[in-house]
Order: sequence, then structure tokens, then C-alpha cells
Amino acid sequence: MYAIFKNGGKQYKVQEGSIILLDKMSLEPKSKITFEEVMMVVSDKDSKIGTPFISGAKIQAEVINEGRGKKVITFKKRRRKDSKTKRGFRRDFTRVRILKIEA
Repeated sequence: MYAIFKNGGKQYKVQEGSIILLDKMSLEPKSKITFEEVMMVVSDKDSKIGTPFISGAKIQAEVINEGRGKKVITFKKRRRKDSKTKRGFRRDFTRVRILKIEA
């Protein structure tokens, strides 16, 4: 059984027990959160597709921790122009464990 839900303008495909990285939500570790914008639920017997969301469907999750990802370097060089730029970026994230999918 898996589900697809929307959070922060992105869509995530999850199963019960999976761990995902979401955009930072400033929550305490071991706190419970509920996602109600469920777009699709697929089980062994049937599948439900929302228009755009499934009414009454929820995904319950638990916050594990918050952190920052690895640094991503963007480097641009224009040849023969003596011009270059270098920038770094680190993504802030919230690590979440999916506890239950309710259709």
C-alpha cells in the first residue's frame, strides 16, 4: 500500500514505515503531524484517485529530527572573459517517518 500526498508545493510517494525529507517545518522531534492533502492511495485491492484530493484520507507521521543537507556548489565560468561565480547552498529539511495511511 502506498500513497501520494502534497506538501510545500511538492508531491511525495510514501509507504507505511518509510522515512522522507520534507522542507523545514520547525517542529519538535517526536511530535505527530497529519497530512490531509492526499492525492492518491493504492492498496492491494483497489486504488483511489482524488480530484485533486481524496476527502477523508489522512497520512499520520512523526518528526524524527531537523537538519541541513550537504552543500551544493554552483560554479559558472565564462571562458576567455576572466569571469566566474561560485555559490553554495544547503537545504534545511525535516526528517519524517510515516506511521499510518488512512483511506
